[in-house]
Parts: sequence; C-alpha cells; structure tokens
Amino acid sequence: MRSGGCRCQAAPSGPGSPCDPTAMTPKRAPAPSASASGQAALASPPVPVLILTGLSGSGKSTALRALEDAGYFCIDNLPLSLLGPLLQKVAPPGGDGRKVALVMDVRTEGFLKNYPRVFKRLERQGYQVHLVFLEAEEAVLVRRFSQTRRQHPLADHDTISAALRQERQSLAGLQALAHRLIDTTHLNPHQLRQLIMAQYSRLSERERMILHLSSFSYQRGVPPDADLVVDVRFLPNPYFVEELREATGLEPAVQDFVLGQEVTREFLARLTAFLDFLLPLYQKEGKTHLNLAIGCTGGRHRSVVIAHYLSRHLARQQYQFTLHHRELM
Repeated sequence: MRSGGCRCQAAPSGPGSPCDPTAMTPKRAPAPSASASGQAALASPPVPVLILTGLSGSGKSTALRALEDAGYFCIDNLPLSLLGPLLQKVAPPGGDGRKVALVMDVRTEGFLKNYPRVFKRLERQGYQVHLVFLEAEEAVLVRRFSQTRRQHPLADHDTISAALRQERQSLAGLQALAHRLIDTTHLNPHQLRQLIMAQYSRLSERERMILHLSSFSYQRGVPPDADLVVDVRFLPNPYFVEELREATGLEPAVQDFVLGQEVTREFLARLTAFLDFLLPLYQKEGKTHLNLAIGCTGGRHRSVVIAHYLSRHLARQQYQFTLHHRELM
C-alpha cells in the first residue's frame, strides 16, 4: 500500500514539522533591521488553511468528514470569490478562529487557472496553505464510480476513464505543489478516516468519541436514538421499600440499596468489563457518538443508580460523556 509521501524532504512529520498544518512556521527571512525586528516580534504566526484536492472518487469527501469530526470548519466546493471573505470571517489572522479545511478541485470554477495567485494572496494576508492531494489508480476510481452510480464532473460526453485521464492531466501542476500525497487505492473509507485523524487531529482517541449515557423508563419506551440498551429490571427494586419509594437513584439511600446487592456487584463487574472491551473497538472503527441507555420499570431508581455508577467509571477511564436521566427532568 502506498499512502503517499510528504513533499517536505528531510523534515520529520508530526507536531512541529512542515507536515503539521497547525504548527508550520514561515520561511526564515534575511536579517531585519531593529525596527523590523520589533514589528516581527508583535506579528502573529500564519493561520494554517488545509486544502484537499485531487482526483474525483479518491476520497476527498471522506477525508473532509474526518476533519470536521476533528474540529475543523469544513466546506466542499466553495466558490473561489468567497474564499477570502470566508477566511476573514472564520479564521482572521491574529485571531483565535477555528481550523479551516476546504475541498477545491476541478468543480471549483477558476481554481485550476488561478490557484498560484490565490495561494500567494492568502500568504500575503497571513495564511499558510497546506495542500493535501488524494489520488488512486484509474481502475479503482472507475470501479468506485460504478458502485456509487455517480457521474464524473468532466464526463458529460465522455467515458469515466477518459474523464479521469483528463482530470489527472489538469491537476498535474497542483499535485507537484502538494505537501502531502495520499494514494487511496488500497484504503477503504474507515482506513482513510483513521489516516486523516492520525495526521491532522490533535484529539486523543478517547476524545474523538462522545458517549451519551441515559436512564429511562420502559413504561415510556426505549429512547429511539439508543445504540446500546441495558435492561436492569432484574435487580431488586427500591420501589417496594416503603421509605425509598418516593426517593430517586440520585439519593444515597437508594444507591446504597441497589449497589449493596450481591447480584448488582457481579452485574456491574461484568458490565464494566464488557464496556472496557467494546468501547476501544468502537473508537478504532471511527465512531464519534455512542448512546448507551439504561432502563428499568419506572426510570427513577435502578436505572438512575446504574447510569450514575457507569458515569463515574467512564470518568476514571477518561472518556468524554454526557449523563441524562430522562424521567427525572
């Protein structure tokens, strides 16, 4: 598998290298005068702008979605005339704007003719372009177009193969300027997403997935957005303890009752072991959200206690999560 190579020769990749769009620094200029040095000290570092380009069908949309999940402000096929105003609004030089990623290719009117001038103007305005070029073998691209039944943007009166050859030729100059080449011939969408997240996301794997933990009542139905549902109606019910009936699972007396049962302790040991095994696999697969719903009869005692217990376990494991008790709202 060839995943592309960095065009920054003899420079290591990773944070701080020319291949890291969030840490690139401008080229060293000749020794400035004393007054110029004072102005330079006050100058802000260039704002990185990530531009995805390359062949149609090579995975630019998949890469852009991964960048969006990594916190980038993403737009596909932005009209060239709106590029400058957009960047000034979203990521002004010297500000704390969001990271920006754009897809610009043969569909973007005027881009192929004007990209050298566009890049130079962005650099003068305080931006630093990081160009990522995606490609794949022609036979693979043809198969992808056949599977998705999409039309190539240049194939109005031609075959897909002819359109791809024309596109590859028209993008040759842009490819030569790329800071990063990614060949997706042997990559499926999940593998491409992982590659993009590893290269351009500063979030840890556990920060990339948010868990939404909730308790609910089966009398009112299972939450429609639940990915995993755990039924805890087999646990002893505090509702039948007179002094606990009107209390909720947020109160210590109810928690002590539920968690003090031997069956609860064994259940939680198995449930947390199951989650410790399962959640990293979901993260590896690229899942960004997971809804875990805990249900009991009334949704006020057992499910609340178990959800609250799991929230403490997730916090110890340093997962990002939210906690919602539907029946206590």
